[in-house]
Amino acid sequence: MSAGTHAAAPHYFVPAPSQWPLVGSIAMAFAGFGAVGTVNHTAWGPWSLLAGFAILFYMMVGWFGAVAGESERGQYNQLVDTSFRWSMSWFIFSEVMFFAAFFGALFYARTITTPWLGDLDHKQFLWPNFGAAWPSTGPGGTIEKFNTIGPWPIPTINTALLLLSGVTLTIAHHALKDNRRSKLIFWLAATIALGVIFLGLQVLEYAHAYQDLNLKLTSGIFGSTFFLLTGFHGFHVTVGAIMLTVVLIRIMKGHFTPDHHFAFEGAAWYWHFVDVVWLGLYVVVYWI
Repeated sequence: MSAGTHAAAPHYFVPAPSQWPLVGSIAMAFAGFGAVGTVNHTAWGPWSLLAGFAILFYMMVGWFGAVAGESERGQYNQLVDTSFRWSMSWFIFSEVMFFAAFFGALFYARTITTPWLGDLDHKQFLWPNFGAAWPSTGPGGTIEKFNTIGPWPIPTINTALLLLSGVTLTIAHHALKDNRRSKLIFWLAATIALGVIFLGLQVLEYAHAYQDLNLKLTSGIFGSTFFLLTGFHGFHVTVGAIMLTVVLIRIMKGHFTPDHHFAFEGAAWYWHFVDVVWLGLYVVVYWI
């Protein structure tokens, strides 16, 4: 169906039984066992993990392709559109709680447990050489010395990149509403490019942390929370860039109309959520 026409189904669409949930379950089984095997250094672990991700990719291509086809054939009406919007809203809320748990872990370790363990009574009974300072190096001699990463230059540059990507994505959205597809493609591609640059700079930051600062995942509670927060955020940027890339491909194929483009909006919601989370990370992890 071309970008200029879109007919809505008169009834609420109920999909036929699908094989894709079963395929996804198989992918999760392979990935779960593979992750366990990998962290326990088994020979089969990485292969099982790789198979799980490959099956998961196959499922996502097939399942989302089927949904896109149903949409373009006009099988969805306003009620289905509302269902998609509620589903995406709850999904993003679950992601908010996901990061809230990580921020909570950082707050608990930094503000509650570290001062508590530094109390004189606990120092007497637990670790005589423990210092209640942040970043914590744990009991004396158990964690190698490391340096932290400040806000300049890479974190600040990445903040500017993500803020700019929010602007370019908004311009692309307005172009879609105005049915100016060339402008839409340009600004959406620019958004994806900014996200890819962000990820590249984060890789450089991690390399600098490991090679020059001796800051590693094993660097106590500071290293754990730093890489947990920034690493999972980087994963979400990757997912968001993939979502926007799929949307871009669909746009280039003529999908979406000015009044029917929830796939674009859902990906845009997710991207803006990723932007907001990064602002919190930038302040809490790099500045405070």
